[in-house]
Amino acid sequence: MSNENAVEILLVEDNPHDVELTLRALKKYNLANKVHVAKDGAEALDYIFASGIYAERNIHDHPKVILLDLKLPKVDGREVLRRIRADERTKRIPVVVLTSSQEERDIVDSYKLGVNSYIVKPVNFDKFLETVEELGLYWLLLNKPPY
Repeated sequence: MSNENAVEILLVEDNPHDVELTLRALKKYNLANKVHVAKDGAEALDYIFASGIYAERNIHDHPKVILLDLKLPKVDGREVLRRIRADERTKRIPVVVLTSSQEERDIVDSYKLGVNSYIVKPVNFDKFLETVEELGLYWLLLNKPPY
């Protein structure tokens, strides 16, 4: 990334409680300093493609990972993933589906669309914190992206 102030995690989540828990978990492990939250799929697409209210953002300053819920207002998570993977500028950004859905169809569809990982949100608070910690550590510190 060319910009030292660039976002490292784009969290696409419409549930304020899940946003708060995710940010709390990331903060606990010092991974939350560069997180941007999009409250729906349309806002996520505007952010990713530097359009709408994010038109001034440099599209080449990609987040290191996108944490994407599937059940979103305006544009659902599958469509967000489809558009990310269809564009040469964004198709290599790691995308992790972080959702409450355990439906086989959602899992299969997500992988067909090119998701890097599919994680079902744990209901238990401590397990949720642990899951987010592991996600953050892996995708921000261990994973080596191709750009």
